[in-house]
Amino acid sequence: MSEQSNVKSGADSIGLIAGNGTFPIRFAEGARRAGCRVVAVALKGETSPEIARYADSLHWTGIAQVGRWIKIFHQEGVTRAALCGGVSKSRIYDPRRMLNYAPDARALRLWFSKAKSRRDHDILGLLAEELASEGIEMVSSVLYCPELLVQPGCLTRRKPTPEQMRDIEFGWPIAKEIARLQIGQTIVVKEQCVIAVEGVEGTDAVILRGGDLGRGGVVVIKVAKHDHDERFDIPTIGPRTAETLKKAGASVLAVEAGKTILLEREETARLADEAGICILARQ
Repeated sequence: MSEQSNVKSGADSIGLIAGNGTFPIRFAEGARRAGCRVVAVALKGETSPEIARYADSLHWTGIAQVGRWIKIFHQEGVTRAALCGGVSKSRIYDPRRMLNYAPDARALRLWFSKAKSRRDHDILGLLAEELASEGIEMVSSVLYCPELLVQPGCLTRRKPTPEQMRDIEFGWPIAKEIARLQIGQTIVVKEQCVIAVEGVEGTDAVILRGGDLGRGGVVVIKVAKHDHDERFDIPTIGPRTAETLKKAGASVLAVEAGKTILLEREETARLADEAGICILARQ
């Protein structure tokens, strides 16, 4: 069965467009603790099957079936929805794979007629407008899990050295400008030189590329955009990030406090500590 529904009578319903990773699960957990009925739209090839344990109603769809999402939410009485978790953006540039997603007419119209660019903020802003036109408000992705936003301070036992702090101070404004230009949100720095800048490949790939180019010992900086929108612009780190940092031979990860989601804090810190990596949240 591709769909399930366990109706909580009288409960407020919240829609969840679930991407990859554990973030959608944490959101669903928080929403249910708040007494909400979670109606999840799971994206084939992206969403973890584990989401079935946390959704009251689950619908598997393609990643380009906006019209179907709206129909599902209408049928389920949903007037608010959140987008949580990532989607592998590089997949959208393969036309053959896009056809495999069986995009519906609404998605095609958004993609080819309304979208002026392929930038995340523009595409997701259009999605929010499309949902709003059908009476569905897109809400903050941390509405029911604000505790996931990392607070200022060092998450690990190891703290940055003076040399690494100089790299952070050097790279921070550059990373913010790269994010403002909607190029990416992560850069890799070594000895006050930018080694790698994130593009469409995503955070993990740029960390690995930067570690290879810098021959290890690099500083990774990940920030939020200047027009930070909690509906879909929140950077996320977790255990997989720590594992990638280790593979890259990175020494430090600096993230933006209050604007970055930290998944599985204890496990992330444990993996970083074992690898001798510092994770610092700063403002």
